[in-house]
Amino acid sequence: MKSSKHTNTILNSNVVVTSKPRWLEMSCQLLGYVFTLALFILLIKLGFWQLERSQSKAAYEQSLQQRQFQAPLNFQEVLTQTEPIALMGSNLSVQVTPTSQPLIYLDNQVFEGKVGYLVYQVMSITNKSPQLLVELGFTPAPLDRSNLPKVIPFTNKQTLSGRLYFKQSNPFSERLLPERTSALRIQTLQLPELSHYLDTPLALVALQPTTRSLDANNQPLGKPWQPIPLSSQKHLGYAIQWFSMAAVLTLIVIYRWFKARRISSPSQQQDKEQG
Repeated sequence: MKSSKHTNTILNSNVVVTSKPRWLEMSCQLLGYVFTLALFILLIKLGFWQLERSQSKAAYEQSLQQRQFQAPLNFQEVLTQTEPIALMGSNLSVQVTPTSQPLIYLDNQVFEGKVGYLVYQVMSITNKSPQLLVELGFTPAPLDRSNLPKVIPFTNKQTLSGRLYFKQSNPFSERLLPERTSALRIQTLQLPELSHYLDTPLALVALQPTTRSLDANNQPLGKPWQPIPLSSQKHLGYAIQWFSMAAVLTLIVIYRWFKARRISSPSQQQDKEQG
């Protein structure tokens, strides 16, 4: 009997429902609208920014392709150019002489799914001109970082032909950070800083010759070619991603708006009937 009375008491008791103040609810809705609108504008701006980057990269890639068919430059023409980006992809034919500078190993390079080094050799052109950094090629890195892979350098005076390039700055590794062992290991190809470290003037670009280079096992070194970090297609893909996210956000807002209308319609009808 006591249990039955207690149950009836609970059922008959009045339940007090507290609700948020109207001004607080309106403020939360307004903040939600502002945040959603700001996010939508940001996504659209990011999409157009990547689209502009894609268009500029496409024009630059076209100019690089045109330079492949131009006549080779001479070294004096290279030295007169103060902006290395204007030399990217240009052909060069030059007579070089090996120097006594150590081989230079550019760390953390990836080629054909392997991690390793790009190996360079400092070459002399004339006694008075700056020296030229010549890429020997890519070699995989051994498991033991204390041992650098062996590469056969150029030993004779010869004429090399190839294409010019420079490494664009890496925001994650902007310093040279040289490690001197049997050779010289660096973390980024900052040619002005490398020139200061070696205490010898260097040209602002490196040469990737068509001549085949070999490692200690007489295996040819790889010749990676990536003049720009991100292609125009990559930027176009990022633009599509940002626009897609803006479209998804729009669909979510429309869905929640229709859902809110369906919920509010029965309550409004009920208020009219009670009135």
